[in-house]
Amino acid sequence: MRVVICGAGQVGTTIAKHLASEGMNVTVVDTDPDLIRRVDESYDVRGVVGHASHPRTLRKAGAQEADMLIAVTRSDEVNMVACQMAYSLFGVKRRIARLRHAGYLEQDKSGLYAAEHLPIDIIISPEIEIAEGIARRLRTPGAFDMVPMANKQVILLGIHAEQPHCPVVGQRILDISEGDQFDGMSIVAVVRKGRSFVPDEHDRIEIGDDVYVIAKSNKVTDVMVAFGHKEREARSIVIVGAGNIGLHLAKKIRKASPKIDIKIIEQDRERAEHVSAELGSGAIVLHGDALDGVLLEDAQAGLAETIVAVTNDDEVNIFASVLAKQAGCKRAISLVNKRTYETLIPTLGIDAVVNPSAVTISTVLRHVRRGSIAALYTLREDFGEVIEAEITEQSRLLLRPLDQLGLPRGMKIGAVVRDGEVLIPRKDTHLQIGDHVVALVTYSYLQLAEALLGAETKRA
Repeated sequence: MRVVICGAGQVGTTIAKHLASEGMNVTVVDTDPDLIRRVDESYDVRGVVGHASHPRTLRKAGAQEADMLIAVTRSDEVNMVACQMAYSLFGVKRRIARLRHAGYLEQDKSGLYAAEHLPIDIIISPEIEIAEGIARRLRTPGAFDMVPMANKQVILLGIHAEQPHCPVVGQRILDISEGDQFDGMSIVAVVRKGRSFVPDEHDRIEIGDDVYVIAKSNKVTDVMVAFGHKEREARSIVIVGAGNIGLHLAKKIRKASPKIDIKIIEQDRERAEHVSAELGSGAIVLHGDALDGVLLEDAQAGLAETIVAVTNDDEVNIFASVLAKQAGCKRAISLVNKRTYETLIPTLGIDAVVNPSAVTISTVLRHVRRGSIAALYTLREDFGEVIEAEITEQSRLLLRPLDQLGLPRGMKIGAVVRDGEVLIPRKDTHLQIGDHVVALVTYSYLQLAEALLGAETKRA
């Protein structure tokens, strides 16, 4: 498969790296020669310097032979025009574009992006994806990640093991998987002191671990209790930043839980007035600097159950969260772009971090892979994915029970959906044709997992 990626920033480069590692023919286009040189030198991809929306550049990138174009430059307009050129001049079969401006997103329902107008097959809006992700986290207090899967029958939870007396701490994975008190969940990955790994049955959960759990949706509360989390859903929320993310989030919260008290802090007066008019009586919008202690006190941030900091400034998000927590706020969620802050965040008491690039990358990969294997969610850009796959008659996983299959170290099946029922697999579980499995697969084992499942991922 041949893919042209427009944009060599963090998102475009990471997508290129993943697709190239899976044997795809990838070309990356960007106006910055330094970025292109870095891509050429670091990954098995081809780089082209030029404007992604110019026909000559796309021709040089091989668009006439491409199966897919992914436009993730910083400009919505360039992304849209690149898709138009790819369709009209080069007949590229599938086109994905990242669009951020709310005005463009509103036109999605109008048919503007149909083939006869502005041909974009998939529109990715990081702001909307982030707002939805944060709204899910708010519904599951104590979890730093929460993703519904398999038609919402299965939930992927990211949980921080911080309570020394919680039932899972000190327990072996084997004991957790076989114990009746932990029924309905499967631990598929652990992040410990910055290192991600798939635990084996003899590994134990330690204080400070970030643990990824696949659970039956009706067992989520029990799973959270097993990790020592009994927090109630927030009734008072402060949102720092009234940009697209903050506005989308406030609307989602208001729609799902109209009784939640929402206060928004926005530094730009014009934007604050616009959002106040947009939300009406559904939220209080305060104009000013979120790092101003007096303003935080006016917003009653110390009394709030959750602060969500989603401005365009990482430092403002981090420090506003820290100040609110020091004032008494129970939970903080921060938007952070810079990966260099990743190791610092846990020491500051911030409960959950959202990375816009990671969200976009996960969404793009989900749309690139189609067929019997689908990418659902990326767990850390350098680690792996949670996938859902249908077991076909070609699958090598049908031969014997799970404990006799010799699954690779980087693959762990967390749930099986059979005839509408969710099974948490045990050693003697024997897969059947038609089963849908939800599994964690590290990137180094992704192609092997495809071979075991019996059908290569259909792409494009």
